[in-house]
Amino acid sequence: MEASLQKKKRMIGTVVSNKMQKTVVVEVEKLLKHPKYKKYVRKKKRYKAHDERNECQIGDRVLIVESRPLSKEKRWIVKEIIERKTKPPVVEEVIGDDTSEIET
Repeated sequence: MEASLQKKKRMIGTVVSNKMQKTVVVEVEKLLKHPKYKKYVRKKKRYKAHDERNECQIGDRVLIVESRPLSKEKRWIVKEIIERKTKPPVVEEVIGDDTSEIET
């Protein structure tokens, strides 16, 4: 079967690191049913994915797609950013009475 006709794997995960150039680490979480105890268990796995424009930030939800090997560990490409992590607004607090003059 030709490579272009094969269906590529797709996963949705959260960016946990973007410290490398053009590479992000994406953590994908799956719920699997335990065969004996029938309880759902959370499994997490991290994948290195190619981010061509370095636009992913930590906390973003992204769609990654399987690709040919791009490096030793990188076999995924960031297809799109589904949800951006918004930074909380910075609020400055004033503690005590900072407006009083200092006596010298």
